[in-house]
Amino acid sequence: MGQTEETAGAPPGRGSADFMRSSVQYLKGVGPRRAAVLKRLDIETVADLIQYFPRDWQDRRQPTDISRPLESQHAAIRGRVLSANILRAGPRMTIYKAVLDTGAATVDALWFKHASRRYDVFAPLKRDAAPGNELWVVGRCDPGLLGAREVHVEEHYPVADPRSQLHIGRIVPVYALTAGLSQRFLRELIAAALSRAKAGLIEDLPAPLLQRRMLTTYAQALSGIHFPASSEGLDASRKRLAYEEFLLLELAWVLKRRQTKALLKDYGYDIRRKLLTPFRDRLGFEFTRAQKRVINEIFDDMRRPVPMTRLLQGDVGSGKTVVALSALLLAVENGYQGAFMAPTEILADQHLATMRNFLRGLPVRTAMLTSRLNARQREAALSQIRRGEVDIAVGTHALLENDVQFPRLRLAIIDEQHRFGVRQRATLRQKGAHLDLLVMTATPIPRTLALALYGDLDLSTLDELPPGKTTPRTLHSSESEALDCLRAEAAAGHQAFIVYPIIEESSRLDLQSAKKEYERLRAGPLRDLKVALIHGALPGRQKARIMEEFAAGLWQVLVATPVIEVGIDVPNATVMVIQNADRFGMSSLHQLRGRIGRGRLASTCFLVAQPRTAHARQRLETLTRSNDGFRIGEEDLKLRGPGEFIGTAQHGELTLKVADIFKDSALLAAARQDAEQLLAADPRLTAPRNRGLRDKLLALYQQRWDCVDLA
Repeated sequence: MGQTEETAGAPPGRGSADFMRSSVQYLKGVGPRRAAVLKRLDIETVADLIQYFPRDWQDRRQPTDISRPLESQHAAIRGRVLSANILRAGPRMTIYKAVLDTGAATVDALWFKHASRRYDVFAPLKRDAAPGNELWVVGRCDPGLLGAREVHVEEHYPVADPRSQLHIGRIVPVYALTAGLSQRFLRELIAAALSRAKAGLIEDLPAPLLQRRMLTTYAQALSGIHFPASSEGLDASRKRLAYEEFLLLELAWVLKRRQTKALLKDYGYDIRRKLLTPFRDRLGFEFTRAQKRVINEIFDDMRRPVPMTRLLQGDVGSGKTVVALSALLLAVENGYQGAFMAPTEILADQHLATMRNFLRGLPVRTAMLTSRLNARQREAALSQIRRGEVDIAVGTHALLENDVQFPRLRLAIIDEQHRFGVRQRATLRQKGAHLDLLVMTATPIPRTLALALYGDLDLSTLDELPPGKTTPRTLHSSESEALDCLRAEAAAGHQAFIVYPIIEESSRLDLQSAKKEYERLRAGPLRDLKVALIHGALPGRQKARIMEEFAAGLWQVLVATPVIEVGIDVPNATVMVIQNADRFGMSSLHQLRGRIGRGRLASTCFLVAQPRTAHARQRLETLTRSNDGFRIGEEDLKLRGPGEFIGTAQHGELTLKVADIFKDSALLAAARQDAEQLLAADPRLTAPRNRGLRDKLLALYQQRWDCVDLA
């Protein structure tokens, strides 16, 4: 495991709780220097170490069969060293080359090192890989030139070394590393820590749960996920640890929901229709059946004596805004204030403009609060809100600031909830006394994901589009085909978006820059059209002005980054060209596509891309075949996983190291059921069999969410 560093002090006794809490610094072979390296992986204690789970596993139970041609893959090869020599590969790079005889063929094993004038970088290798020695080498295969077999060695183990049994001849864990650590060191460190801790590991799951769900014990699962004896053992270990993660998450959600429902509002609502009736009369269209159903669900919640906590999800164009506005008007006509929070200034601007359009002629006072306001404007808005002179405040994260004070705030609405976290939700709720909360998303979320992300919320779904609503056709095309259509639509008096993934050059990804492409298009293919550019790095006032001008028809084409992904409503826009479309997730592509087809005009979305992977091609094909946001959300979750699908704000709060929301959906549902039953039987988890769960739950979620209270 490398040279042992002397350390001051020693870890506590074998298998004790103190040992689990002790610093990894005191483990043999660590010391202060390596402890600092491990800290970069959030490993500070022994408990952190043994709960640092592998990112992958390699099956090294049998040597790789090299009798067949080797492709670029990982291989574990055993052989006797026939010869060894050192090669130069430039002024600083040297290669140690050992020719191995496997009995079936010969293989060139290559180690790459930076040369040093001060010491022999290959001194240990000259001992391990000397001619005549038997050696295991693990690395990536390369067919090489002229059919020669090569292995670029990442790990090697002398057959005579008994420590090699941890790394060869079994299913082997592969960990995410940082500079200064090797797989060998981390494996041996975790194995030693597990060996000491195993006798003292405490089982936190009640025995009846283990039996009902046919789960292995915690000690067996820890051993089996790091060093599985079989594929079946690995699956069983992963299932056990994933279940515990889900159970703790769902316990937290059930508790949070229970706490909210235990609160009693000191206010109520009557449907007075002073605002709601004239609002509906002036809309110019009828609500869909889905909108009526959801509005009734929301109104029923608001009129209950406990605070509303509801998630409204609906596909692009399903009419969430008028539903939200109906809820706000119920609050306002009862003398209360409402707050509407959006993730970006552009989206907040769009929502305020839409609201003011729908509310024209009604006695409803609105205000905007974003970071774009200067000091004088901000103080004026704060003063109006504080004095109760604002009925509906629309804004961004600026609404969460401490100096934003509402005297009569009773309803908070959060749009694009997946871009916010649980804490931000809680902060907004604290602006009013036991206020009602409605969160909305235009990214349709599969039920399993909703259970994990919004387990404390009731769910409403807008699953119907308004009559006459057009859905864009979607084509995977070349740029020239897309621009031909764009010019034809512009000649007919319509407008278009062209979207790029980034705003600056990136040689690593070889993506087109929106700025550079804007200049190219304006000087070339679109030189006869009025073209504007918008991106997230522009000042807020400039972004707002450009969007207002585009909505007013002053620009025919808007070149943009994904800053326009949600909320932009320009009915005259009929063409969406998405460049490098293979770089976007399907949900983002679906949202971008939703910026067109906002009126009754036929619209077309062009996906311009040269996908290099099967997954990228599959994403584009799904978009060209379907306009169903729920199906697209499911597919996106399958292909990309929950981390990318939901964004960092939410994903960072899930604390899932092993569980996979999509693959383990049945396990998640079981954990939810068990969490409800556990808390029904033992509301504060004080029974002796539940104490371990209680302690883990508080450690994970009490400070993180500031909401799990078992006192």
